[in-house]
Amino acid sequence: MSNITSYSHPEVLCETDWVADKIHGKNANIRILEVDYDPENAYRHGHLADAYLIWWRKDINDADRRDIINKQQFEDLMSKVGVTPDTELILYGDFNNWFAAFAFWVFRYYGHKKIKIMNGGRKKWEMEKREYTKQDPTPADEGNTSSKYTAQPPDEGVRAYLPDVKRAMEKAETVLVDVRSPKEFTGEITAPPEYPMEHAQRGGHIPGAANVPWAQAIKEADGTFKSVQDLSSLYDGKGITPDKEVIAYCRIGERSSHTWFVLKYLLGYPSVRNYDGSWTEWGNMIGNPIEK
Repeated sequence: MSNITSYSHPEVLCETDWVADKIHGKNANIRILEVDYDPENAYRHGHLADAYLIWWRKDINDADRRDIINKQQFEDLMSKVGVTPDTELILYGDFNNWFAAFAFWVFRYYGHKKIKIMNGGRKKWEMEKREYTKQDPTPADEGNTSSKYTAQPPDEGVRAYLPDVKRAMEKAETVLVDVRSPKEFTGEITAPPEYPMEHAQRGGHIPGAANVPWAQAIKEADGTFKSVQDLSSLYDGKGITPDKEVIAYCRIGERSSHTWFVLKYLLGYPSVRNYDGSWTEWGNMIGNPIEK
C-alpha cells in the first residue's frame, strides 16, 4: 500500500498505477519525461508511451561551463518538448531516479511548479512488467512561437555555492550532509567504481559533514522511497534535523539532489539546499580543508 499521502508534500510524488492511468487517459496537460544517465541502455530499449527523453549529461548540463543549463537553455528545452508553465511534468528514470531528482531540482530552480516524480522509476515499472514502447513521441511544434516557454528568475534558495559551504562550516545552525558512499566519504576512493575517469584530486569529505548515503532513503527491493518514520529516524540519527539549515552534496550534485528532494519534500524540512559543485569542486580547490 502506498504511503505517499503521509509525506509532507505528497503532490510531488506519484505511483506507477497513477501514471499508467494518465497514459491511457491521454491527458493533454501532462508531459512525461524520462531522465537518464544512460539512455542507450534505458530509454532506447523501451520507455513509457509518449515519454520524451531528457538526457542528463546533454540536456540539463552545460559541459563547457561545468554547470547546469542557463535560463535560456532551460526555456529552449521546455519549448522543444512542448511544455508550458502550466504543464504538469511526470519525471522518472534510470539509476533509481537519481537523475529524475536532479531534473526536478533544476526545474524548480527555474520556477516550474507542477512536477511529480514517479515513485520507483524505471526499476518499479519494469518489476511490475508494465508496457514499454520504442516509438518516440510526436515532436513538439518548435516553430509555434506561442508555445515558447518563459522561465521564472532562478530560485537561489534551493542552491548552495562554494562560499555558502565555507560559511556553513562556521555556523552551528547549518549541517552538511555528504550522501556519497562510506568509502568516498573516508577518502578510500575518490569516485564510484562506475566513474573511473572522473576522480577528484583528493579524497575525503568536507569537515564536519555527516555521511548518509543517498540509497539509504529508498527500498532496495523496488526503488521506492522509505516511509516518513524510517526517513526521519535515518536523518535525525545523524543530527540532520528540521531545525537546521541543511546543505547536501555528493560528487557532482546528482545524488545530493535525490537527498535534497527527500528532505525538502518528503520530510518537509524548511531550509535545504543542493551544493551541485560538490566534491568535484571542493576536493579540487587549492587550500580547501578536508577530513578523512
